[in-house]
Amino acid sequence: MLVFIRGAGDLATGISIRLYRAGISVCHSDLAIPTAVRRNVAFSEAIRLGECSVEGITAVRAESLEEIHEAISQKKVPVVVDEGKSFLHSLQGDAVVDAILAKKNLGTCMEDARLVIGIGPGFTAGVDCHAVIESKRGHDLGRVILKGSAIPNTGIPGIIGGYGKERVLRAPAEGILEQTLPIGTLVEAGDICGVVNGIPMRTEISGIIRGMLQEGISVFPGMKAGDVDPRGEAVEYRNVSDKARAIGGGVLEALLHFLPWELCKE
Repeated sequence: MLVFIRGAGDLATGISIRLYRAGISVCHSDLAIPTAVRRNVAFSEAIRLGECSVEGITAVRAESLEEIHEAISQKKVPVVVDEGKSFLHSLQGDAVVDAILAKKNLGTCMEDARLVIGIGPGFTAGVDCHAVIESKRGHDLGRVILKGSAIPNTGIPGIIGGYGKERVLRAPAEGILEQTLPIGTLVEAGDICGVVNGIPMRTEISGIIRGMLQEGISVFPGMKAGDVDPRGEAVEYRNVSDKARAIGGGVLEALLHFLPWELCKE
C-alpha cells in the first residue's frame, strides 16, 4: 500500500511515521522552500538537506518516480518538491492525505485517489474528501469524521501551559531571518530569538524554543517564524508531538475503515 501525503511539516511527518511503523509505504510532497517551524521533527528538511531523520526513520529528497520507488525499496521516506499534484497523479497511490494544514483546501479532491483524507478545517467529508481528521487540540483530536467538517479555524493556537498566541514567535518586519537561536534553547520572556532587518524578534514567554524557521529565509511582518513551549525542559522537542501522533492514529483508522485489510498489508 502506498499513501501520498501532501505536506511534510511536523504534523504530516507524525502521520507518516505512524503509517510507516504500521508497514505502509509513504511519499511526501512540499514546497521548494519549506516553511515548517518545527524543522527538527519534519521530513520537509530532506528537501533542504537532501536527507534527514526523525525518530530513527530516514527521509530523502527524490526527483523522479524512479527515485521515489528506490527510496521506498530501501525503507526510506521519499520527499518531492511539488506545489501542485504532478507527482500525486503520476505515482497513483492507494490513498492521498492532505496535511498541508492551510486551513483551506488547496486543490485536493475525491478523484485524486481511491481514498482521500483531509486534515483539519477546510475539508468536508463526502464533498472534497472521504474523511476528515480533527486537528484541534481537545477531546476530539484525531477523530475520524465521515460526514461534515472539522472544527473551524479560530486563528488562536491551542493552549499549552496556559498560553496560546503568546507561544508564537512572529517576524517583526519584512526581510531575511537572521541570528536565530537553535531549537532546544531555553529562553526567558523578552529574550531576542532572532533578527529581521535589524529588528529583534522577542519571545513573550519563558520556555524552550520548540521551532524556528531556518536562517536566511524570507519572511513578512507577522509571519510565524518560531514557537516557544512554556513547559521548558519537560518538552520532548526531539520527538513527534502528542498531537501529531493522535492525528496519525486517525489517518490509520480511516485507512483501515475504507480500504481492504489485504491491501493495507501489501
